[in-house]
Amino acid sequence: MPEIGEVARVVHYIRKHLVGRTIKDCEALHDDIVYGKVGTSADAFKKAVIGRKVTGSAQQGKYFYMTFDKPPHAVMHFGMTGWMKFDSEDTHYYKQAKEKDGSEAEQWPPKYMKFLLKCGNESVDSEERGPVEAAFVDARRLARIRLVDCPADEIREHTPLKENGPDPVRDKDTVTVEWLGQLLGKKRVPVKALLLDQANLSGVGNWVADEVLYQARIHPEQYSNTLSKDQTKELHDALIGVCTTAVETLAESSQFPETWIMKYRWDKGKKDGNVLPNGEKIVHLKVGGRTSAIVPSRQKKTASIAGDVSEDDGVEQDEKPAKGRKRKSKEEGDAVDGEEEKPVAKKGKGGRKAKPEVQAEQEKKPAKGSKGRKANMEDDEQVDAGAEDGEDAKVEEEKPKTTGRAKKAGSKKEEKPATPGTRRSTRTKSS
Repeated sequence: MPEIGEVARVVHYIRKHLVGRTIKDCEALHDDIVYGKVGTSADAFKKAVIGRKVTGSAQQGKYFYMTFDKPPHAVMHFGMTGWMKFDSEDTHYYKQAKEKDGSEAEQWPPKYMKFLLKCGNESVDSEERGPVEAAFVDARRLARIRLVDCPADEIREHTPLKENGPDPVRDKDTVTVEWLGQLLGKKRVPVKALLLDQANLSGVGNWVADEVLYQARIHPEQYSNTLSKDQTKELHDALIGVCTTAVETLAESSQFPETWIMKYRWDKGKKDGNVLPNGEKIVHLKVGGRTSAIVPSRQKKTASIAGDVSEDDGVEQDEKPAKGRKRKSKEEGDAVDGEEEKPVAKKGKGGRKAKPEVQAEQEKKPAKGSKGRKANMEDDEQVDAGAEDGEDAKVEEEKPKTTGRAKKAGSKKEEKPATPGTRRSTRTKSS
């Protein structure tokens, strides 16, 4: 997902190709989610931008905006898969895969387009500029496009930017060591969750948070209010340093320092992968549905941590699991997460079936995680809880709720054979 550095890259190309230009025409495709969720429409966007001169572009974390010579102005967010493309230049920060026929050329207008801005021949600052087209695309409809009616220099004082925290690069005067220490101290949450909350800081996503914590030698699940003054200083310096480098390089990973974990974290599951040049191993923790890349030999647990850590690649777990949660094990017959362990009913003499009230209680429990996952993805203005890096790029579709009875093979109860000389009653005994 585009984070602070990737958004800086798009702002760079908007300034290069659109600022100072007049939008001659605009195609905007109806989308009641991308536009409608934030109170705008494709028709309103088209009407607002045609004939307008683009006067500037900037960002606040993961949000970016284009200002015009007359309000309203466009404020946008890429969600998980959104991007801006230009017909005159490839703007991606990674090498695109070739098409099956061997051609690298992309169709234009591109697929999943939400709007297409068109500029014609014109003179900009005494320089003749040719036609150019810019398209906003989003395959998964998690992006947001809105209009903000205010003076251009007051745009950060209006929704949605005013509800988001300061930008670690643009607002360095605000994001001081003292400010960060106060923020950490008034919350008791895993430090990575605090960094990812856009209401606290703008622009920090999954890979940036992992890089910051790696550089600061802090475990991602350590509670924020347990960090020492020295750890807070290390965290601040890493936060400013990583975000500044990401912005200044326009998220071009080939220009990142060779000491960054980001250069080696993408080999999850590959043989001989996930190892730093010095031999230290990278492991991946699954915390609250999010993947964190850490180096255990460097990121020690120096205080209490959150209890919902599960992990891959042999990282030690906390000795005591969170209350009420057990691992699911088919071989040992353990209970599903959140359910108390029940004795397995045996067939034949002495076998006892689960009590009706217990079974009914189990069936009332909703499918794990589906509702909360969907809600988090739609809330793009506060906490960015969607998957952001290569490992988490796919978001699971909401699955229908399943009951304990539906999990068993077959929905009918097993019938016992009738004993010779007896009749099987078709009536149910009253309890």
